[in-house]
Amino acid sequence: MRSILKSTFCFLLMSGVAFLGMSQDEGFIYGKITTIDDKSFEGPIRWGKEEVFWTDMFNVAKEENNNLDYLTREQRKKLEERHHWNNGFVHWVSSRINYYRSDSYDHTHQFVCQFGNIRSIKPTGRSSVEVTLQNGDKFKFKGEGYNDIGTNVKIIDAEIGEISFDWGRIEKIEFSSTPRLTKKFGEPLYGIVETYAGTFAGYVQWDHDERLTTDKLDGDTSDGDLSIEFGNIKSIEREGYNASRVVLKSGRDMKLRGSNDVNSENRGIIVTSDKYGRIDIPWEEFKKVTFEDKAPGKMKSYGDFKHQKKLEGTVTTRNGESHKGRIVFDLDEESNYEVLQGKRDDIEYIIAFGDIKRITPKNYDFSDVELKNGQKVLIGEGQDVSDKNTGILIFKSGGDPVYVSWEDVREVNFN
Repeated sequence: MRSILKSTFCFLLMSGVAFLGMSQDEGFIYGKITTIDDKSFEGPIRWGKEEVFWTDMFNVAKEENNNLDYLTREQRKKLEERHHWNNGFVHWVSSRINYYRSDSYDHTHQFVCQFGNIRSIKPTGRSSVEVTLQNGDKFKFKGEGYNDIGTNVKIIDAEIGEISFDWGRIEKIEFSSTPRLTKKFGEPLYGIVETYAGTFAGYVQWDHDERLTTDKLDGDTSDGDLSIEFGNIKSIEREGYNASRVVLKSGRDMKLRGSNDVNSENRGIIVTSDKYGRIDIPWEEFKKVTFEDKAPGKMKSYGDFKHQKKLEGTVTTRNGESHKGRIVFDLDEESNYEVLQGKRDDIEYIIAFGDIKRITPKNYDFSDVELKNGQKVLIGEGQDVSDKNTGILIFKSGGDPVYVSWEDVREVNFN
């Protein structure tokens, strides 16, 4: 009987370990790359030196904004004047002179979504791409100003191993659910990040780049230059602006300087959090990160992103009117996979609209954002949550949409 119980316990233990490994595997980007000469390679994918998880962001530029067609000439004129005024007096004077020109400002914005929302990516040029989402929506984007188009793409093919493809060699990339992986780029970094504004727990991207145990932290010591795998690091603590205290899991302690990994040239520490979405922490707000050996839960899988739909809800105005229907936020974002961006204490929050319950403007600079998980955060400065917002369209059943300027918005509630 004891041997049976022991065997059963061992089986359950091993099954649990296997499940934990599989739950992390599901978080890695996976798919098939087809080249221009019709060769195919399948496996986990890393975008350049950066994106490797379904929760990582894909950034491109939209080619146009057709929602402006729903505004009257007077409404567009006011937007034009306000845009130039927000950018300074000279711009405002220019807007007064040139507002009759239809091309003076087109209010075309950045497109941002998580890789998990994408079904396929097809390069159409050196800096252009056709993107198809999981729900079949298809878009054409430009890459100017963003490094997600035109970059090299790596894949670990089960038979061949790791291959790096030049962008010009790629015909199409098709994404699919991630199976149990026998080979991968590394394990995700999970940690507790302490800042002057509070503490955040989640998956960590160091210097906007390193996010795996196999990635390396570079720095100089009095004994020489070091390049340490993140998998060996227990904690990193900022010491002033130009150095960091690094403690290894073995207990070894050292002070590093001379590299953008450990000084004020660091581009920021990103935390992907279950509570707030994506948090980008600048170096001057960062205190310390302590890495955990295991994450408390599983990473988001490809299947977790399949529910893509248009934004719907109710917009209440300051004079008490209520408009219910399909929403286009900031004359631009109209689907739940797009993101809201804003800052507090120089820390940037990037939140998928599908996770947002309510947005309440508080003043010219800030808005209260309440998430569907109950978390609340006051953020501002960005286009989406300040007086730079270009307003909201509400499409009711039949007829033209209602336009509400941002200064007239009291509250936005999403279904």
